[in-house]
Amino acid sequence: MDCKKFFEQIKGKRIAMCGIGVSNTPLILDFLNKGASVYACDKRTREMIGDTADMLEKAGAELKLGDGYLDNLEVDIIFRTPGMNWNLPELDSARKKGIAVTSEMEVFFDLCPATVFAVTGSDGKTTTTTLIAKMLEAEGKKVFVGGNIGKPLLPEIENITAEDFVVVELSSFQLISMRKSPDVAVVTNVAPNHLDVHKNMDEYVEAKKNVILHQNAFSRTVLNRDNEITEGFRSYVRGQSLGFSMERKLNNGAWLSHDGYLHMAYRGMDVPIMHRSDITILGDHNVANYLTAITAVWGYVGVDSIRKVAKEFGGVEHRIEFVREVNGVKYYNDSIASSPTRTIAGLKAFGKKVHLIAGGYDKHIPFEPMVPYILEKVEKLYLCGHTAQKIEEAVRNDENYNGYPEIIRVADIKEAVEKAQKDTKQGDIVTLSPACASFDAFPNFAARGNYFKELVNGL
Repeated sequence: MDCKKFFEQIKGKRIAMCGIGVSNTPLILDFLNKGASVYACDKRTREMIGDTADMLEKAGAELKLGDGYLDNLEVDIIFRTPGMNWNLPELDSARKKGIAVTSEMEVFFDLCPATVFAVTGSDGKTTTTTLIAKMLEAEGKKVFVGGNIGKPLLPEIENITAEDFVVVELSSFQLISMRKSPDVAVVTNVAPNHLDVHKNMDEYVEAKKNVILHQNAFSRTVLNRDNEITEGFRSYVRGQSLGFSMERKLNNGAWLSHDGYLHMAYRGMDVPIMHRSDITILGDHNVANYLTAITAVWGYVGVDSIRKVAKEFGGVEHRIEFVREVNGVKYYNDSIASSPTRTIAGLKAFGKKVHLIAGGYDKHIPFEPMVPYILEKVEKLYLCGHTAQKIEEAVRNDENYNGYPEIIRVADIKEAVEKAQKDTKQGDIVTLSPACASFDAFPNFAARGNYFKELVNGL
């Protein structure tokens, strides 16, 4: 379907947009402009939403707010927000009534004429998405970036042509109901995550797999050859199957040699691209992100564009982001680390022991796999939030724990920063890398990271 026909069809339709946030607010305004009757639904109260509620009402939206925001929706179509659970009883009940339940990304995929790259995985999604987009831009392509990275693309659909490129980050919540796959599908890795929302690990893995299940023979799939679960996805690939590896040489895909060079092997050729020291951002996980991006863009982008990005790209905000140096102590904001695997990657990025601030909302992911890295890489451990007790128990119960690192319980991030400033000396590193989501104290990881940066900048 083309977008003109789609927008003609929604004229006069009653549409419920669930979630008044970054993703849906531009969408609500766009659909109102196209002549739809829009219900803006959110479980938050009017006071919590603030000026946005007034603005949407003024534009013509009908607000449905508070606890019963999904009850008795008499509409034609429901758009669920990216983070909304597909299996909510209210959505099941709407489907039984014959109401279409969809999402911005699903409709965008149906209408988009451009070449689409989509990135999913448990870790590394945002950086990899950003790298792919920057490499395409460095090559002179017109690129649109969106999805789970914070910007809705459907309002832009009328400006996108077949010659353009779209790069989207997709979460498991977005993928669970997708019935169309991208031209280039990328899976960075799969590890336990979001088990507070998904029924179980199997449902989470199946959602991730959806990024490749609807591809065709002319598509490209990029999989992590070092990850057992993504390796298992290879049998589902219908088009060109490429991989990336930090651990071994590949015949089809990007790999890291023992002497630190990133190579791309493709159709019988093996091209050394650059040394890992040419990459500005820290950590093994970022070398893996470059291998992933290189594999995805190979053939679309030249080696010079890849090297240019490696030299110039300073990283995505909240990902081992250097905040400032105070009295010889360096502070890093790694608020994106909302799972133990991300915190492990953050700790491995530093060449010395650090003072670690961790803890937050409980996503029901075990902390035990993180403990060996805490014992090896952490000088002092500052714990706060709902999971502080769980993390402390995991560390203390480890057979190798001998009292180090010292565990310090704090009320919140503010107290952690104050204590860390007193405990550190010149040459030390303090990093916020929580291993947990932020929802016990902040709306999202970005708000948590910004608060941490404010505290550090105020020292």
